[in-house]
Amino acid sequence: MSDTILDVKGLNCPLPVLRANRALRSMAAGERLRVLATDRAAVADFQAFCRETGHALVAWSEESGVFSFVIRKRSEA
Repeated sequence: MSDTILDVKGLNCPLPVLRANRALRSMAAGERLRVLATDRAAVADFQAFCRETGHALVAWSEESGVFSFVIRKRSEA
């Protein structure tokens, strides 16, 4: 299963998280969303977002100023 890619580079807080939340709503439980962002605040924002919503922040990394976040949608239990 491949990740769905959401490119929010150039957008600032809170737009990356809001766009990711919208994308996750249309995805099935267990599917993964890869978010590409350039806003440094996105690191803390996505950690808090996942903690508060129950989605799993599987991984995050930064390369050349672009942050990549992999989020697995929570089970609908």
